[in-house]
Amino acid sequence: MKNATKFAHIGRPKIGVGTSVNPPIVRASTLLFDKADDLYNGGHRIYGRHGSPVHDALSEAFCALENGAGATLTPSGLSANTLSILANIKAGDHILVTDSSYGPIRNFCNTQLTKFGVEIEYYPPGIGAGISALIRDNTSCILLESPGSLSMEIQDLPAIVKRAKQHKITTIVDNTWSAGLVYAPLDMGADVVVHAATKFFSGHSDVLFGAVVSRTKSMANKVAKTAAAFGNSTSPDDAYQILRGFRTVVTRFEQQEKSAISLAEWLQSHAKVSKIVHPAFASHPNHDLWQRDFTGSSCLFSIVLKPCAESEVLALLDRLEIFAKGFSFGGFESLVIHCDPQLNRDHDPKFGGPLVRIACGLEDIDDMKNDWRQALTDLILLKSGA
Repeated sequence: MKNATKFAHIGRPKIGVGTSVNPPIVRASTLLFDKADDLYNGGHRIYGRHGSPVHDALSEAFCALENGAGATLTPSGLSANTLSILANIKAGDHILVTDSSYGPIRNFCNTQLTKFGVEIEYYPPGIGAGISALIRDNTSCILLESPGSLSMEIQDLPAIVKRAKQHKITTIVDNTWSAGLVYAPLDMGADVVVHAATKFFSGHSDVLFGAVVSRTKSMANKVAKTAAAFGNSTSPDDAYQILRGFRTVVTRFEQQEKSAISLAEWLQSHAKVSKIVHPAFASHPNHDLWQRDFTGSSCLFSIVLKPCAESEVLALLDRLEIFAKGFSFGGFESLVIHCDPQLNRDHDPKFGGPLVRIACGLEDIDDMKNDWRQALTDLILLKSGA
């Protein structure tokens, strides 16, 4: 069964007479029982923090998406990442983190994990099998993000997973860029996949949500127990909205992917653009890995502008009308950000010019191109004094 069909039907109630098309929202903190033993016998959900039928349906959908054995839902993509890490480390551990990692994860590692004696080492995203040289006796986790959400490096996941398994190291992959639709890390042996469901599964930029999907039952149980210990909880209303987003995610994703390819092709010939940073393009340094491991691309890519002052970059972005300035991607609206202020790297990716990230929404592609055309033209005229 194709994903578009699967996600239209998964997690829905069994059809009877007048059955609602989606599971109902149950709002409750206290759950009541007629027998005292039911509170302690371990056979029931005993408190609202532990979820509801709509949470169960959404967990089922995430497991189907990633071919996982279990899913834990979280209040945000960042909390999904931090939960997956905390479930797999202890004081005194050493962890390896891709240098292209999501900025808030880098901040969490540097400001929180280090307080508990966890040593963080950032590795170049292109390291592949060379990661063996960085593994120590106390290395417990490898954190991957492929592609990097700003710089778009694709990692050699099979090579890294192979070395990790040899040393019984947990591999955690942030799979938000692909929405799990065109990249399957768990099938390639990764232990955990993380999603910022805020992005594609919300689809409308109005819900914060995350998910941790595990390849095995034992890992899923470890993550779930850690979540319970930390008081992790998600709103049934938010879970309902994310489940609703599952129904249309394939259609939206494919449209946004198509728009991103078209816009990137148009931008690569512009005089102000030095290069396109999109793994689906043959010019991308990791294009061969993308062809091997991915079945498609995404709405998100970056461009490198020809060397210019930061003021020119900001002026260009301020002239865009359809592409709003804002973080995130995967929603209905197109977005753009200047990446340089947050390119905090141990290993310089050497772009040679300002990096700008573009997220295509659901607007018409001709309007997107016209927006960039007028912004780039206005900037050229402004610089020339015309």
